[in-house]
Amino acid sequence: MAGPLPLGDPAPADGRLPADLSIDPAAPFSAYLHVPFCRVRCGYCDFNTYTASELRGARQDAYADTLIGEIGLARAVLSEHAPLRPLSTVFFGGGTPTLLPAGDLGRMLGAAIDAFGIVDGAEVTVEANPDTVTPAVAEELAAAGVTRMSIGMQSAVPHVLAALDRTHRPENVRTAVEAARAAGLAVSVDLIYGAPGESLEDWRASLETAVDLRPDHISAYALIIEDGTKLARQIRRGEVPAPDDDLQADMYELADTALADAGFDWYEVSNWARRSTGDAGSEKGGGDRRSRHNMAYWRGTDWWGFGPGAHSHVAGLRWWNVKHPAAYAQRLATGESPAAGAERPDAEAAQLERILLRSRMAEGLPLDDLAPEARTRVAGLIADGLVDAGAALRGTLVLTRRGRLLADAVVRALTD
Repeated sequence: MAGPLPLGDPAPADGRLPADLSIDPAAPFSAYLHVPFCRVRCGYCDFNTYTASELRGARQDAYADTLIGEIGLARAVLSEHAPLRPLSTVFFGGGTPTLLPAGDLGRMLGAAIDAFGIVDGAEVTVEANPDTVTPAVAEELAAAGVTRMSIGMQSAVPHVLAALDRTHRPENVRTAVEAARAAGLAVSVDLIYGAPGESLEDWRASLETAVDLRPDHISAYALIIEDGTKLARQIRRGEVPAPDDDLQADMYELADTALADAGFDWYEVSNWARRSTGDAGSEKGGGDRRSRHNMAYWRGTDWWGFGPGAHSHVAGLRWWNVKHPAAYAQRLATGESPAAGAERPDAEAAQLERILLRSRMAEGLPLDDLAPEARTRVAGLIADGLVDAGAALRGTLVLTRRGRLLADAVVRALTD
């Protein structure tokens, strides 16, 4: 289970938003639907997830109806402030959303569309464990309106999967990709690098396998050791080595080179999308293979997060739900909002977040968005090889590959 929720102001029991909140009816609106169930807990994971033994009375078979109750609450709350906006993107995350029957996921999606509507060509993504994807599951999800599947591959090397406590069979990744493609879904695969015992050649093998699957999109994340996880305890006891920063940097550079050579363009530090060839490929909604839902987060647009522990952001207001599925269900069963707390970041915090997120994207951060004193530091970042000089001359801060490896240092230079 994840760590404690953020500190913040108490959220109102009825879920109402502040009367002075000004919602832009033209701003894009997204939905995140959290499915917090997993068969086993991976040793590195600190997401808000629960195995069967941790549910304490919460019912997995009743979860869809519970979350649909929050969708109804969201519609009532938002309709008090502005005209309801159709959904631009929907994302089922977890946990393992595909542990639920495809019909339950379809009902949740249908409820969200009934409540808000959905734009033409909207992106609707479901995260999936490879072992839970069959042709029938993929076809049922596609029929319900899903357009994209994000498959948790993590590695193609058995001993690396074991180090991460991943239980899926490596060969089932290809089976899942083929099932999704046959159903007409776009496909993304997720990778993790820097696991204990993983060599550069292991990582190369995983990259080559991922590229050979010909997905539309690849995410590659450096393993981060989170406090409270099994892996953190193993490292503290000296049972496994901590990630090697230099090796992880080599792995990132290898990924960026290999993916570029295979026809993928980076568009965010940890994300690459297949270069468009002028056709839409298998993707419903066009040839842009970037994750439009994640781009909504990075651009700071509005979304409502449904489910236990989910976070929301509307017009500068942030709030988050109670963490445990049992507490979440209890709140909704009694007509209360599941929100546990809320905050309104001040201008300084909002600017820091904007720089942090937008600087990680290939589209970059407009230099005009920086304070005057921060703009004077850009020349030094260019000299250090961290910022692209040509993009800066055109008025945008874009990280070089070296800058992506040192993105946190760039942000500190622009905000300290």
